[in-house]
Amino acid sequence: MDTENGTRWLSEEEQRAWRAHLDVSRLLMHQLERDLQPFGLTNNDYEILVNLSESEDHRMRMSDLATATLQSKSRLSHQITRMENAGLVRRENCESDRRGLYAVLTEHGWDTMRQVAPHHVASVREHFIDLLGEADLKSLYASLTPVAQHLRSLRGRA
Repeated sequence: MDTENGTRWLSEEEQRAWRAHLDVSRLLMHQLERDLQPFGLTNNDYEILVNLSESEDHRMRMSDLATATLQSKSRLSHQITRMENAGLVRRENCESDRRGLYAVLTEHGWDTMRQVAPHHVASVREHFIDLLGEADLKSLYASLTPVAQHLRSLRGRA
């Protein structure tokens, strides 16, 4: 419904969809975080381990890792310090850029990733994938892809 000031309020159906999305997002991330706790990891830790494990030589420039994980450079630096203290990653200087640093997955970090990944996948399946049918998953992917593309296009803008 439009108002005098041009606000396009959400319809009842739009409101239900939006709130269901928020509810699922919060509840799912909370559950996935709980399922990582026995391994001493947070969702942020796991996301960093995944990014590093999938990168060439298990390393990424800190600035690229910040972008990939949607964290400020400062917040990522604190996160990496905690993960360094746990022996999961280390920092290395960038030979081509004295100011640049790499985050590098350690052997312990790689072993942790290999141990935790099957449990994380099982958690994702139990709490998300297996609750939806094949057609629902295809529809969800088709529905969310334009939203993700739009939001990716906004990254880097003030």
